[in-house]
Amino acid sequence: MPELPEVETTINILKKTKPRILGAVFLDIWTDSPLLIKKPKDLLQFKKEIKGKKIERIRRRGKNIIFGLSSGKNLLIHQKLTGHLLLGEWKRQDNKWQALVKGPLTEDPMNRFLHLIFYLDNGKQLALSDLRKFAKLEVLSEEELKKELGSLGPEPLDKSFTFEKFKEGVLKKKNKAIKQVLMDQGVIAGIGNIYSDEILFEARINPFRKIRELNEKELKEIYSAMKKILSLGIKLQGASVADYRLPWGAKGGFDRLIKVYRKEGQRCPRCGAIIKRQKIGGRSAHFCPKCQK
Repeated sequence: MPELPEVETTINILKKTKPRILGAVFLDIWTDSPLLIKKPKDLLQFKKEIKGKKIERIRRRGKNIIFGLSSGKNLLIHQKLTGHLLLGEWKRQDNKWQALVKGPLTEDPMNRFLHLIFYLDNGKQLALSDLRKFAKLEVLSEEELKKELGSLGPEPLDKSFTFEKFKEGVLKKKNKAIKQVLMDQGVIAGIGNIYSDEILFEARINPFRKIRELNEKELKEIYSAMKKILSLGIKLQGASVADYRLPWGAKGGFDRLIKVYRKEGQRCPRCGAIIKRQKIGGRSAHFCPKCQK
């Protein structure tokens, strides 16, 4: 699932790309998977809410992409497990979408699962590629948006998110394992499996340690590692170890710096021990059993 760095990268690219997405108008929508649209559920009503509306703002909250529309409403897109947004031009041929420009959009198979396309007045198309079709789209008023996102915790890279606020938040989950707490969207917004593993490796903390077992120094190490790893993830435009791709179809650059995520059976780059994978709360934790205490 795209996490904070991947979603932030997508937004940064969409804001800066030319022709500009900001200020573009939605002309029409195609989809072969109307169940992706959660609100309004009726496709014709969804089209009515979108068509003719200008994109006035693009922002992120947690793992959500939010387009502020000229109608005063918002288009929320959560890419979920295998979704990612692509920007380009396609044509329908032999019952398949073909990218008109050669490159990653045509060469990388993960960019071929197009299930929804927005047509823009700048000549471009904004497409959702989603292998498993778990993504969701909603058109929400400001009030509905606040309610939808109201349960999210603070943004970990905000300057206002101090160590004291981090400590206060995680200590409310003192009986939970630290990896689970880092991925709890109600405690901290935007962190998932990849970055929780990498943060805890950087901090030298075992993912199964309970919050109550961690001392002040260890909590500070985790807080510092969180800021460092997430910032680096954004700088390198995210991780593409699975389905995520940049809006023009290429892979992100964080993959080459991953130390433990999906590295089970390999040697720890720090101490040489064998990296393990164990289940925790229905998810997998990847860690070094020797140098993560």
